[in-house]
Amino acid sequence: MKAAAALAAGLLHTASFAPTEAWWAQIAALAILFGLVSQATPRVAALCGALFGWGWLASGLWWLHISMHQFGGLPWLLAALAVALLAAFLCSYYALALGLTARWIAPGRLRLLALVPAWLLAELARATWFTGFPWIASGYAHSVGPLAGWAAWIGVYGITALAALAAAGLVLMRDKAWRLAAPALLLPLAGLLLPLDFTASTGRVTLSLVQPSIPQDHKFDPARFAANMELLARLIESARGEVVITPESVVPLPLAELDRATLARLSNPERPALLGSFLGNAEEGYVNSVVGLGSDYHYGKHHLLPFGEFIPPGFGWFVRAMNIPLDDQARGSHQRAWAVAGQRLRPLICYEDLFGEDFVQSAVGPDAATVFVNVSNLAWFGTVMIQDQHLQFSQMRALEFQRPVVRSTNTGSTAVIDHQGRITARLPALQRGVLEADVDGRSGSTPYARWLAALGLWPLWGLGLLTLIGLRKAGQ
Repeated sequence: MKAAAALAAGLLHTASFAPTEAWWAQIAALAILFGLVSQATPRVAALCGALFGWGWLASGLWWLHISMHQFGGLPWLLAALAVALLAAFLCSYYALALGLTARWIAPGRLRLLALVPAWLLAELARATWFTGFPWIASGYAHSVGPLAGWAAWIGVYGITALAALAAAGLVLMRDKAWRLAAPALLLPLAGLLLPLDFTASTGRVTLSLVQPSIPQDHKFDPARFAANMELLARLIESARGEVVITPESVVPLPLAELDRATLARLSNPERPALLGSFLGNAEEGYVNSVVGLGSDYHYGKHHLLPFGEFIPPGFGWFVRAMNIPLDDQARGSHQRAWAVAGQRLRPLICYEDLFGEDFVQSAVGPDAATVFVNVSNLAWFGTVMIQDQHLQFSQMRALEFQRPVVRSTNTGSTAVIDHQGRITARLPALQRGVLEADVDGRSGSTPYARWLAALGLWPLWGLGLLTLIGLRKAGQ
């Protein structure tokens, strides 16, 4: 019975993320899980954590199956098994955290409170260990809602802890432990009262965000390359903004191999453009990059995607089976923003924007970026859930650093997010066109940006560990 309830709660947890944005479901799902674990044996607690995590991550990441089966050529069953195994690996963090907490702390209210730091530590581990894979981390459900006000102070993982505290508060309220329940519920809501204005305007800039909507099976087809480049050139020529932004790898080959005539079509000396392509060579490796046409600017992706952009040791056979183009790439090296049109644009390529701790230095200091620019190609994964989820993550980055985030994608979601995390414009998925965006650049630093730049995520690690140790000692 507990196993079925934990699995169902994991599915409810998935429903809290975009496109539904039912933030309350995230807290409710954790409350169900914590209620199951607070009185359970260590073995049952670990099983509940595993089933909750598996239900959540298998249902929330099912779209990975599309890339492996439809575009990678893996048989349907093998692709489904790969997603199930990935979810099983990722849910081990939660099984371990909840099982050890149940082993260390006796059943009761102290254990219930200890589940809060245990959950935080599990989420931090998934976000950082083995290069990190924090997709749909629980705090992202609160890119909207009453906890969003905490983002500029404690970031997505701090919100993760507060959401877990609220979930524990619901269980305490059920048990009529009012003295503990009240602060556990009221502290997360205090975010509604926090000061939120930490940045100032640097003026407005008009950006043209290109969405070519080239099907993934056409993108790397040599027979369609000329037609794809002609389409891209026409979209760039139709742009009216001060700067044109194109998606990730919109030129799906090393830029050095692009013929001069095509490059000339894509370039306009009167309108700078950020072009997605690859830099490097076969000997030193190719780097997934964006290049500022008409300037010497370029940026290379630093945080690479396992299996898609670099091959973990021992998995070469699996990646080769999917025949992914440019599947083992080199890393970019710098975080410099592009000074253009009176602003400083900081590129983030695809899922790099999940790792705010990687690029926080671009949000502090006199040369900080004024606009974050995410360029992505999510055509590998279809349109259901994946695009809305990634847009939700960009909203959290905007809230954390109080910077606008603009997104140029191949098939969606191309959008504009202001510095308060609000989506102000968006192109529909699969619609070919250019989104003309009037963007207000921002300068200044949030409290979260300042302490993250100085200390990384270590304060949260320390808070989680010390709280867990303190509750264990209190229960002895």
